[in-house]
Amino acid sequence: MRAATPARTRIEPITFFIFHLLSIRAIGAAHRRFGTTGFLPTLISADLDIVARAIAAVRGALAAGVPGVLGIHIEGPFLNVARKGVHDPAKLRELDPSALGLLTSLQGGRTLVTLAPEMTTPKLIEQLVAAGVVVSAGHTNASYAEIRAALAHGLSGFTHLFNAMSQLTGREPGTVGAALDDQRSWCGIIVDGEHTDPVVLRIALRCKPHNRFMLVTDAMPSVGTSQRSFELQGRRITVRGHTCVDEDGRLAGSNIDMASCVRNAVAMLGVPLPQAVRMASEIPAEFLGVSHNYGRIAAGQRANLVLTDDELNVRETWIDGQSSRELTQTHPPAAAAS
Repeated sequence: MRAATPARTRIEPITFFIFHLLSIRAIGAAHRRFGTTGFLPTLISADLDIVARAIAAVRGALAAGVPGVLGIHIEGPFLNVARKGVHDPAKLRELDPSALGLLTSLQGGRTLVTLAPEMTTPKLIEQLVAAGVVVSAGHTNASYAEIRAALAHGLSGFTHLFNAMSQLTGREPGTVGAALDDQRSWCGIIVDGEHTDPVVLRIALRCKPHNRFMLVTDAMPSVGTSQRSFELQGRRITVRGHTCVDEDGRLAGSNIDMASCVRNAVAMLGVPLPQAVRMASEIPAEFLGVSHNYGRIAAGQRANLVLTDDELNVRETWIDGQSSRELTQTHPPAAAAS
């Protein structure tokens, strides 16, 4: 048996308020097949009224007990346009006090906010953290000094290390340098062999304790399907291997599942299997502040478990003690809509 795997996955913003519980439930079911027993539906940069609807949808999912939902990841719109990736630049904005009430309104579960520290103030980061929000740096062009100031005020993570952030150079360490220099913060890494070269990730693993690195999927709707393209905020996104790209070839998320990330951490990074499993379970649970309930097989922990074969192919999962096999027998999967 493998420990539970809290993970993050992404959905297109508009699906949050059209499908509500159905879309969130579908995300959980899709990724459960690949060993994800806990996840954060992720909203990319959008207007604040859409952010409010997304939070309401996740609040409803938590209240309904949708399997695996741990909270929400709000990735934007408080990002730097210079590192926007595929985020719509028209949606990006600074974080000011008027948004604090919204970002702290989930009322249950965990809220993770990815922001560019230079798009707000250290004081506002501190207020978010004091209200129970987990704050991570991403899509940022911040200097080393700006990141250090944010860390001193509660920033605790780095979203998709090396991607969409200021890089480590000889004269300015940037966000990457600050992330690797700080020994207490957590770094999310996408181990698909394409978002970041495995050699670079192996170097990163030598810079700070392994228990500060966690596997994330950054998964898009194509995972586990034959879908080769889809729409994201009016743009055509195409699947290319383990990644997704827009019309200009820019990365737009991944096409990889959590079980594959664990396999890749072993094969590409040379991480021992027990540690790779921890990077997909116990460590992200610690980052989110839910390790008292999730991430380990121990007395008193939630019975969220994954059973794999020797090749790490998922055979069965349990969420809160309920087997995926029992769930399938009770609620057979419906035929796909045409």
